[in-house]
Order: sequence, then structure tokens, then C-alpha cells
Amino acid sequence: MRSTAKMTTWKLTILLVIFTLFSCVLTFSKSLSAQDAEINFGIISTESSVNLKKIWEPFLDDFRAQTGLKINAFFATDYAGIIEAMRFNKVQLAWYGNKSAMEAVDRADGEVFMQTIAADGSEGYYSHIIAHVDSPLNSIEDMFKEAKNLAFGNGDPNSTSGFLVPGYYVFALNNVDPKSAFKRNLTSNHETNALSVANGQLDVATNNSENLSRLEVTFPDKRQLIKVIWTSPLIPSDPLVRRKDLPNDLKKKIDDFLLGYGKSDPKQAEILKSLQWQGFKVSNNDQLIPIRQLELFKEKKTIEDRGDLSDSQKERLAEIEKQLAELAKK
Repeated sequence: MRSTAKMTTWKLTILLVIFTLFSCVLTFSKSLSAQDAEINFGIISTESSVNLKKIWEPFLDDFRAQTGLKINAFFATDYAGIIEAMRFNKVQLAWYGNKSAMEAVDRADGEVFMQTIAADGSEGYYSHIIAHVDSPLNSIEDMFKEAKNLAFGNGDPNSTSGFLVPGYYVFALNNVDPKSAFKRNLTSNHETNALSVANGQLDVATNNSENLSRLEVTFPDKRQLIKVIWTSPLIPSDPLVRRKDLPNDLKKKIDDFLLGYGKSDPKQAEILKSLQWQGFKVSNNDQLIPIRQLELFKEKKTIEDRGDLSDSQKERLAEIEKQLAELAKK
């Protein structure tokens, strides 16, 4: 009996030692990963990667120098590429729009942790429908009347200002399906849509206030050929999203850099200005609540407009109402 008890005690001691060693190794590896971390920074495709690299590289250079981290710029041809890269841990940190940030939070183990502050100090921007300056179209009512004769440029399906916001306020609320309303539909990033309108290749397109301001720097002659025929309500400024499983000391190092960047260094302020920002402030997933509400309202209206509803559609409407009520409490 004593022999059996000694054997049990011996086994427990061995297990305790193994567990302790494993914990030490795990702690050390986490510390090491934070110290020697390599971060892939995802940048959504609002314009050509050549232009994006030009304006982002000075900021990323400072990011590397001040944190000691290896920061790699990660570009993709569309927003989904950045979201999927974060999902599979190929991207650990990313600049998104609110719609794509929501997808990253829901599908890619991401969390909103910072929000950009615009160069003018505002905490938001606007979605637009644009047309050529010489176009007879001056409102969305004009656009709808002529839709069958128009070429329309929509935004990336994961874009807040290029797709979600106009999709709800312009099209869903007016019972218009852009896929069938126009003579021709194209989908592209903000810059391409704007240049296509300026060059007469598109009659109307989605865009936003930030990109139009950016065009005043990159293509000032083309910007003069564009007019705005619709403006949305204010959209919260772009969020930065990181993977939730980053080590805490690494998160702090990133936070400290971002919150201090551009505060006292004129050179840093100029770098931020080229990105159309003046700095960053702390944020969280609650920033996405208005975007979630928009998505749900849009889905609700689409279902209701179908007329006779199946039991499953009625159940979905009830679920949407419940979700909207929960979001309203936050």
C-alpha cells in the first residue's frame, strides 16, 4: 500500500516538474515572440499599391525604428485579401475601413484598438456619389431617372464608403438594385472609380471625402473634373485592427508608438498629413455598432421588400429585430 502511495506521489511530482518546465518555456517563448516579433501590416486597396507604398513607407520606417519591430507592409488586390490574411495569421495588424474591420473582427480573430483622427481634427468622413463636372446629373434623383443609360462604378464589397453606406442610403432606401438598374456595372477601388468618372469612362460612381481630398494631391487636374451629387451622414474614422492573440507587451509597444506619433515631431506630423491624418486615439469594437446597424437595416429591408415571407424569413426578421435592440443598448 505504502509502495503504491509512494509511486503515486512520485508520478505527481514528475508531472508537476514537467508542467512547471512547460510553463517556463511557454512564458519564455511568448516573451521572445514579443521581443523579436515580425508584424505584417495590412493596408486596404483604396488606390494603387504603388501610391499606397509611397505614402505608407515613411510611417512604417518610423514604426520600425521606434519600436525595434520588423514591420512588413502587406498589400492585396482587394479588401478581402487583407481580411483573409489576418484570418490565417499572415497579417497581425491592419488599417481597414469600418465595414472591412467588422469582417476582420467577426471572421479573423481581430479587435479594433485604434481610430484615426483626420488631418482637420474630425472623427469621421463621408461617402459620396460622384459624376463628371459637365454631367447633367446633379442628384441621385437625376441618376435614377437616367440609370438605364448610365455606367456605374461601385466600390469594393467590403468597403464602408464605397459599398455599404451608399448601398443602404442610396439604393436600399430607394428600392433600387444597382446590379439591374444601370446599363453597366463595374467594381473597383476609390481611386480607379474617381479617375474613370473624370475620364468619362463611368457616368457615376461611389467615392468618399478622404479620397477626393487625396486626389487633390495625386491628380489635381482630374479632381477638378469631378463633382459630388450625393453625400452620406458622417462615417466614423477608419479603425486599426490587430489580432487578439498578440502578446500583451507587444500590444503595449504598438499602442505607445501610435498614441505618441506626430504629437511633437514636425516631420512625423507631415508624414501623417500625407496619410490625411493628424494622429490616433484609442478605440474598440463599439466603433462598429453603427456599421452593424446599417448591415442589419439593409438586410431587414431587403427581406421585407420580397412580399410574402417564408417561415425562415420571418424568423430571420425576428432575429434582426433582436440584434438591433441589443445594439441600441450599447
